Amino acid sequence: MRRPPNIFLLLLLLILIVTTNFSACNSGAANSKSSAATEPRPDEPVVTFKNLQGQDVPLASLKGKVVVVNFWATWCEPCRTEIPWMIGYQQKYADKGFTMLGVAMDEDGKSAVDPFLQSTKFDVGGQQTAVNYPIVLGNDDIADKFGGMLGLPTSVVISRDGKIVKRYIGLVNEADLDKQIKDLL
Repeated sequence: MRRPPNIFLLLLLLILIVTTNFSACNSGAANSKSSAATEPRPDEPVVTFKNLQGQDVPLASLKGKVVVVNFWATWCEPCRTEIPWMIGYQQKYADKGFTMLGVAMDEDGKSAVDPFLQSTKFDVGGQQTAVNYPIVLGNDDIADKFGGMLGLPTSVVISRDGKIVKRYIGLVNEADLDKQIKDLL
């Protein structure tokens, strides 16, 4: 007669596999800083956005600046958490050659985004502040040019020479992104 598998051993094996995979990811991430300097960085995509006034905004027009392209949506709670930080970066670094570029991914486009921006203020250092950086409209085709979206928010950091330096999927760490921006300025 065949003996049933030991649940404890199966669970232990599963934990070992998961732990090993995560430690490999973490050790690779720790080493990515040193190897990133030697690996070529990909170019920013060739893409032209539409702003809320319907005007073209080519990403290439921002070359020469450090740019954080932040994909967000009005309904996205983590996006709303990040917006005050993005306003703060724009306030702190705009005069040093930096710009935020908010890419609104709302399906309803301008009809959802414009009223949201007109009526919503964010707490930045104790002050109620409106979004102070350019907002453009995005879609799946544009997102695909940045490698696709696994979720919102997603932020892409671009150097002055138009190279993609870092990609954040999900809520960014405010201090990490601040350091990333400062290091590129």
